[in-house]
Formats: sequence, structure tokens, C-alpha cells
Amino acid sequence: MKLKIQGLDCANCAMKIEDELKKDSRLEEVNVDFVNQCISYSTKKDVKVDEIKKVITKIEPDVTFLDEKIEKYIYHIGGLDCAECASSFEKKINEQEEVKKAVVDFTNQKLIIEYNEKDFNKIKEIASQFDDGLTLSKTKEDESDGINWEIIISVSIALILVASTFIIDMSKTVELIVLFVAYIVAGYDVLLKLVKNLLKGQLFDENFLMGIATVAAFGIGEYTEAIAVMVFYKVGEFFQDMAVNKSRKSITGLMDIQAEYANLVVDNDVKQVNPEDVKIGDKVLIKPGEKIPLDGVVVEGTTFIDTKALTGESADVKVKIGSEVLSGSINKESVITIEVTKEYSDSTVAKILDLVENSSASKAPTENFITKFARVYTPTVVFIALAVAIVPPLTFSAEGFYPWIYRALIFLVISCPCALVISIPLGFFGGVGNASKHGILVKGANYLEALSKLDTVVFDKTGTLTKGNFTVVALEPESSYNKEELLKVAAYAESYSTHPIAISIIESYGKKVDFQAISDYEEISGQGIRVKINNEEVLAGNYLLMENNKISATKKENVGTIVYLAKAGKYLGYIEVADEIKEDTKQGLENLKALGVNNLVMLTGDNEQVAKKVASEVGITKYFSKLLPNQKVEKLEELDRNKEAGSKIAFVGDGINDAPVLTRADIGIAMGGVGSDAAIESADIVIMNDEISKIATALKISRKTKRIVMQNIVIAMVVKLAALSLGLFGVATVWEAVIADVGVAIIAIFNSMRVLNDKNI
Repeated sequence: MKLKIQGLDCANCAMKIEDELKKDSRLEEVNVDFVNQCISYSTKKDVKVDEIKKVITKIEPDVTFLDEKIEKYIYHIGGLDCAECASSFEKKINEQEEVKKAVVDFTNQKLIIEYNEKDFNKIKEIASQFDDGLTLSKTKEDESDGINWEIIISVSIALILVASTFIIDMSKTVELIVLFVAYIVAGYDVLLKLVKNLLKGQLFDENFLMGIATVAAFGIGEYTEAIAVMVFYKVGEFFQDMAVNKSRKSITGLMDIQAEYANLVVDNDVKQVNPEDVKIGDKVLIKPGEKIPLDGVVVEGTTFIDTKALTGESADVKVKIGSEVLSGSINKESVITIEVTKEYSDSTVAKILDLVENSSASKAPTENFITKFARVYTPTVVFIALAVAIVPPLTFSAEGFYPWIYRALIFLVISCPCALVISIPLGFFGGVGNASKHGILVKGANYLEALSKLDTVVFDKTGTLTKGNFTVVALEPESSYNKEELLKVAAYAESYSTHPIAISIIESYGKKVDFQAISDYEEISGQGIRVKINNEEVLAGNYLLMENNKISATKKENVGTIVYLAKAGKYLGYIEVADEIKEDTKQGLENLKALGVNNLVMLTGDNEQVAKKVASEVGITKYFSKLLPNQKVEKLEELDRNKEAGSKIAFVGDGINDAPVLTRADIGIAMGGVGSDAAIESADIVIMNDEISKIATALKISRKTKRIVMQNIVIAMVVKLAALSLGLFGVATVWEAVIADVGVAIIAIFNSMRVLNDKNI
């Protein structure tokens, strides 16, 4: 049985839960999967799920349990042209009992929801009730050219009608009729939505604000201004929609890495098919200039491929027979044939597209704050407007109702918070898009904002600061053994391991391993390997493994990693394996220090000598050696407790062996993420080309994004407050109010796009 959970953010607690559950004799095969937030177990006798939950919550009260039926679905939204409406729609969906979580991504026009699939019709019904123009579909509709011709036509007719009242001599009655028709033509859709929303009890959206403001203006005889407000509002919305569409296309254009077809080789013939129809083992032909549709291995031909869209690197990569190639790369020179190793759904390109497109599902704290603020701000300003219209003329003002109603109209026009609600998610989305241009995948705006508060970076050593390409540098057998025999025993012992050290020993041996001679293979966490070779027990690992098995071995303090070997209880000798530091590691760490991140820490399972040497070479002053996997988590938690309030701690690892630590850190950063499923699953940020220097790049993008978001907040609030103040004292007119609303929104949108287009990061 399985229990899906969420909120388990402590690896030690996970181990405590597992140990506690194992004490129950009715339970078998208990496993607490900290990374995937899942608890699995089998039972000898009937055990109620509530009993299991009680044990879990006793140790970790913040853990919640997920219904197995709840899944994540993505639906495309049509007719969503108001950011404030998107916020209200999201709130309405989240109020539904069967919905676990829902996020409306206004930028990408998507609803990302966790709930039961059978309730889709109910969600569609809510959408249609919320706004008659709002639709949900499981497939994306073809995008329009972004030009709203309906607005152009209606505004043009309205302007012609207004102009006619100045050109043609007409009676007051006829003029009033013409102006009324112009008003209806310009704002019929706004007024229609206003009436429908009022009948549904939905207030305080932009239709309500503009409708009430212009109707009131018409009521006090300001006919031309009422029409002008509606016309300029519609024109502003037109340019605002164009700006948002342009922004959206700019960002999604960065992710134009998906091949539209695959050239499937079938019986010496080539057939164009959908990449999703290609199976593992199929052969695909890629011509020069074509995108590689699926991950695979080259089986014919030699060429250069462009991996810039994946890694951000401009230099082409040479591939030949046996080379691995990733979907999303572009073939530059010659025809090659690849054998597919992953289906499309598991391919690199599919996972990258999923990550980038759904990054908006995880909102940044600033974005969540503004959403909540907007829900309070708009009704507050509306009630203030009502007070401005009624209180002064009834108390202290001798001017009468007319001037105060006019000032109240200014409040209504300004009270729409679209400048904030649109520009802030767009700013974060632009930051995610810019990061992807540099080969940095950020899973959500929340992680991008968290990165701006980075104070401490904790690094794994092997495969992160170093290349992970170990080589055998010394063979030291005991007197009764020779080097060739020692290397053979080590290669056989390590033959089932995928650890870089094991691979280096096997490559150094260079001969075929007789797997029939190997049995009872066992990996001992933090120590090494126990295995039988020709029915004789062999131990291969660190000094602790020898010590625990009472093998008399001399402890070595070499700089490299030492693999001790014993056979049938007798010590055979040791092999020294060394690793290389990556070329850009030192510079990458210096870049972080230049940005003010001086708390750089290294965690490693290697001995003190190795750790000290690597730390000294790369410029790290604080390191911890001889750590087991669970001890790395404990050390990170200790560093986390001692960090400055409000700051964030990041862990950087290879994404394969460091999943628990990556998950536990505020920000998990995986290095060498290209094609690595473990990296993409465990980390919050994935560096696609394995370069440490990209962490500083990500930090720059994060800080730039945060600055622009804060600029938008300040600009919008200052302009709106200034316009409200001027309107209150009768200085500003409704014209300035329209500019303060729509104009500021457009400025904020274009300001948000600076983070996407900044080439100096």
C-alpha cells in the first residue's frame, strides 16, 4: 500500500517515521520515500490507515495526506482578458471542495489544477458562470494574430459619431442620442458583462469599475468624458493585450525546441511521423538543419549539433557513432541516424517544455502578496469613492454633489489593479525565460525569487566541483599479490556499481568481466561493496569497511580516494583513484563572492586530505569530510538553522546521489542536468551544461527580476496614489485617471520584458 504525503521537509524526520512504523509488527517492508513524498508498506494483519497516519503526524504534525485520486491537469483558457478576473476566477476554483489546488496562469492562459478528472464538467460550469466569455478546453486553440478587430471597429465608429456632433449642426436631443449611441457602441461589451456579473453577485472587476464610472459620468451630464473614458479604456486594453501577447510570444519563442516530425526509418524507407508515435529502439534519420526529435544514440554518420537551446552554449558539439544526442538539439552539417532510447514523453525536450511552461504554477511570495492585496485594494477604493461622492456634500462642502461625484469617478477609474496583477507574474515569467536562454531551468517563480535572497551555497564535491572523471593513479598490492591481480579483483567487485570510482576502475582494467563468477552482490551505504567472486567473499571500499569486518589494513592518508580490497578475510592492498576539478569551478565561486555570497561550504564523503586539497584549490574555506548521505542532510540542517533570518540556503549537487539534500535545501540546484531524470525530479533549478559559473548567472537574473518587479509595484502605487490625491482635490480629471490606470499597466508590462531581453546578464 502507498500513502502520498506533502509537507515532509525534514529527512531526519522521514527516517524517524520509518523507524517508528517498523516497530509495528503488523507492518512489513516499510519505506518512507523522502524525495517523492510517499510512504509504502505491506501488512500481515488488517491495519487501519488512520493508525498509520496517527504515527506519522505524531512525529511530523505538519504532514498532510493526499487523496490517491487527485492528479494534476492543465486546461487552456479562452476569453480571459483581465488579470484581476483571473485572480477572482482562481479564488473561485480553489473554493471548490474537491479541488486540492488551482493556479490560473494569466500569462499563458492556462488553468493548472489538482483534482479528480471526472469533475472537469463542473469546473467548466464554474468558468461559464463566472464570465460568459470564459471557456476551458483540454487542447490549445490556434492563437490569433493578437489584433482585436472588434475593439478597432467599435472605437472607430464611436469616434466618428462623436466627431459628427462637432461637425454637423444638430439639436440637443439629436446630439444626446448620437452621443448615447457612441457610448453604447464603444462600451456595449463592458456594460453587458457588468449587468451579467451583477446578477451573479460578482463585483469589483474592471467591467464593474469602468461601467459604473462612465454611467455616473453620463448621469451628471459629462457625455463626452463618459465616451472618452470608455474609448480610451478600450484603446488602452487593446495596447495592453498586444503587449501581453508580444511578451508571451517572446518567452514561448525561446522554447521553440520541439521537432514537428520525426523521419522514421522503416525497411530502408523513411516515413514522416509524429515524434510521439516513435518507440524505443526505432531508428530516426535527421537531416542537416532539422531538430532532433527524440533522445537517442548515433548509429550512423558524423556531424556537429547545436545544443544552444538546451545548454545556452554557442559552440557546436561533434557527435559520431556511439554518441548520445538529446532532443531539442539541431543537426548542423551531415545526415545522421539515431536509435531512440526514450519515448517522447520521457525525452529531454518534453521535460524542459513541461518545466518552463508550468513554471508559473508555483507563484512567488511577492506575486501571492499582490494577488491578496488586489482583492482588498479594489473594494477599498470603491468604498472610498462612494464616501467621496456622498460625505463632503452632506457635511462640510457647499459645492453640491456634482464636483464630488466627478472626483469619485476618478477613484473608480484608478482602482483597477491590473498594472500590478499583470506585470508581476509577467516579470517572473520573463526571468524564467531569460534563465532558460542561458541553459538554466527554474521550476517556478517562487524559486527564482528565493534565489535573490541567497546567502549560503553548499556544494557536493564529486561531479559538482570536480568532473567526476576518476582515474586510477596508484596500485599498491600486498607482497603476496601483484598489481594485475589486484586490479582484476577490484574490477570484478565493482562491476555492478555505477559510481564514478567503480567505472574508473573497470575502465582501467580494460578486459571483459566474467559475470558468471560474480554472486551475492551487496552495496553497504557509506562503506563500499561486499560480493562473492568464485564463491570467495571480496570486500572493496573505504577503511571503515575493513575495520568493521576486522580486516587488518594499514590506513592511508593519500590525497586521492582510497579503495581497500580484501578477499576471504585477507587484506589484498589498495587502489588510489583521483578526480579532476572542473575548469570553471574556481571562477564560478569567485563570481558568487563578487555578488556578495561569501558563505561557500563543501560537503563530501571523501577523507580529510582529499577534502582539504579540493577546498584549497577552489577557494572554499569551510568544508566537512567523511560524511554519509544522511549526515549531509544533518549538516545542511545545521547550516540552515544558523543562517541569517530571511536569507536562503542552496545546495548544489549532481542530482543523482544527492536527492535528499537537494530536496531539503531552500533551493536545490542540480548540475549536469542534461538528460538526467534524477536531476530534473529532485532539484528546483537545473544547470543544463554542468558549469558552476551558471549559478552566478542565475543569481543575477533573479536579482534583476526582483528589482524590476519592485519597480513595477512602486511605479504603479506612486502614480495611482498621486492621481487619487490630485483627483480628490479636484486637480486631476478623468482623463488623467485613465492614463494612471491603463497607461501605467502598459509601462509596467514593457518594463517587465526588460528582464527577458537583457543581454548583459
